[in-house]
Amino acid sequence: MSESSVEPKTVLLRRGEVHSPADPFATAMVVERGQVAWVGSEGAADAFADGVDEVVDLDGALVTPAFTDAHVHTTATGLALTGLDLSAAPSLEAALALVRDFAAARPDDRVLLGHGWDAARWPGGEAPTRAELDAATGGRPLYLSRIDVHSAVVTTALLDMTSLGRVDGPLTADAHHAVRATALAAVTPAQRIEAQRTALAHAASLGIGSVHECAGPEISSEDDFTGLLRLAAEESGPRVVGYWAEQDVEKARELGALGAAGDLFVDGALGSHTACLHQPYADSGHTGTAYLDAAAVAAHVVACTEAGLQAGFHAIGDAAVTAVVEGMRAAAEKVGLARVRAARHRIEHAEMLTPETIAAFADLGLTASVQPAFDALWGGEEGMYAQRLGAERARGLNPFAALLKAGVPLAFGSDSPVTPLDPWGTVRAAAFHRTPEHRISVRAAFTAHTRGGWRAIGRDDAGVLVPGAPADYAVWRTDELVVQAPDDRVARWSTDPRSGTPGLPDLTPGADLPVCLRTVVGGRTVFVRPSE
Repeated sequence: MSESSVEPKTVLLRRGEVHSPADPFATAMVVERGQVAWVGSEGAADAFADGVDEVVDLDGALVTPAFTDAHVHTTATGLALTGLDLSAAPSLEAALALVRDFAAARPDDRVLLGHGWDAARWPGGEAPTRAELDAATGGRPLYLSRIDVHSAVVTTALLDMTSLGRVDGPLTADAHHAVRATALAAVTPAQRIEAQRTALAHAASLGIGSVHECAGPEISSEDDFTGLLRLAAEESGPRVVGYWAEQDVEKARELGALGAAGDLFVDGALGSHTACLHQPYADSGHTGTAYLDAAAVAAHVVACTEAGLQAGFHAIGDAAVTAVVEGMRAAAEKVGLARVRAARHRIEHAEMLTPETIAAFADLGLTASVQPAFDALWGGEEGMYAQRLGAERARGLNPFAALLKAGVPLAFGSDSPVTPLDPWGTVRAAAFHRTPEHRISVRAAFTAHTRGGWRAIGRDDAGVLVPGAPADYAVWRTDELVVQAPDDRVARWSTDPRSGTPGLPDLTPGADLPVCLRTVVGGRTVFVRPSE
C-alpha cells in the first residue's frame, strides 16, 4: 500500500497561532479525514482532545495554509539541487572554476549538466565561450543553461551529438531546444526520479504543499512528465498539478495534464534577448523572438475551451502579451466571452504590461501566474531589466498593484530553477517591489501564494484554513505577528477584535524569514524538521 493511500489521522493542533479567516484569533485546529474540521480558541479545544488520534502542541508556532508554487520545473529543480549550480558565481572565472571541479567530481556522467550562469551580473558581462568550456571539462559534453533557461552555452562534444554543427555563442530558440533535448536524453530514469524526489522533498521543507509542473516537449519529455505525476500520486509529498505546453490538446489530456498550458512559448526571456518587444532592446538592435502570433493563440484557446481544458501561454515582452490578448479576444468572439472567462486560462510571467493589456486580462478572466523574485533579482535602476530595456521601460515591469486593482487574479510561483523555491522570500519580494508603485500588501501577496494557486486550477475552496477545506498547512517558527495596513505601513498585531485580520510574520527587509517546522498535505505529514 502506498504512503498516499493511508487514511490520514485525526489531529488536534493547539497552543499556537492559526492563520484563519474563520477566526482571526484562533489558537487551535482540528484536522479530520484530510480536511480542516474546526478552528477556534484554546479554551474550546479541550472538547476535542479525547476524540483525536494525535495532539500536536504548537508551543506558540504559527499555522498557515501551505504555499502553492504556481510555476515549477521539478526535474530541472532537482538536477540543479544535486548538480552544478552557477547562480552564486560572482564572475566568469569563478564559474569556470566550478565547472572544472564539477567535471572532475563526475567522471562517469555521460553529459555534464549545469544551470544558473548570469553574465549580466558578472564583471565584463561576457558568457563562457565554447573554447573555455572545452578546456574546463577536458573536452566532455556539457550543457549549461542560463539562469532564465532560455539560452545555454555548451561544449564542442555536446554539439557533436547534434546536427547543429560547431556554432559559437549562447544558443537560443530552436538551437537551444535541440541541445537541451540532447542533454536531457542522457539523464537516466534513476537520475530523473532522484531529481524529482529531491525537488519535492525540498519544496515540502519550505512549507510548499502544491506545485504546478510546467512541462512540455521543448522543456522536458513525456516520460518525465508522466513519471512525475505517477511519483506524486504514489508517494507522500506535495501535490503536483501538471500542465503540458503543446498545441495538441488531446496529447495534453492523454498525458494527464490539467491544461495545454504553462510554458507554451509566445516569446522568450529578457535576459536572453528573446522576449518579444514592440520597441528594440536598449542594448541590442532587435525586438526579440516571436514563437506564436495572435491567430495561433486564438486557435489554441478555442480548442482548449471546447475541450474543457485550460489554455495558457508564456508571455513576457509587451508584443507577446499583446498577441495573447488579441488571440484571447478573437477566441472569445468565437466561443463566447463567458466560456473563456469560465475556463480560467492563464498567462505565465506577464512582465511587460500596459493599462490596456491589464484591463484585457481582467475582462477575459485571465490568471496572471507571476514570479515576484524576478524583480528582486533583476529589477532596480542598475539591474538586468534596466540594462535590456533602459530604466524608464524597466520601471514598468511586474506591476502587481495595478493587476490587483483591476481585479486580475494573481498566482505566485518561482519558475524554479530560474529562481529558487522560496515562498516567504517571494511574498517579501512582492510587498517590497523595487518599484514602489507596484508593491502590494503582505496579506495580498500571501493570498496570491496560497489561495491564488488553488484558484488558478479552478478550486475556490482551498488554500485557506476554514472548515471543509483541504488540510494542506505548514507550521512555522517565527517572530511576533504583524498586520499590514492598506497603505503599506506595518503595525503591531492588535488585540482589537474589530480588526478581524489574522496576523502574518514581519517580512520587512532584514527581518528573519519564518522557518518551516512541519508541512502537511491532505492531512498527511510530508515534512518534519529534525529537532535542533
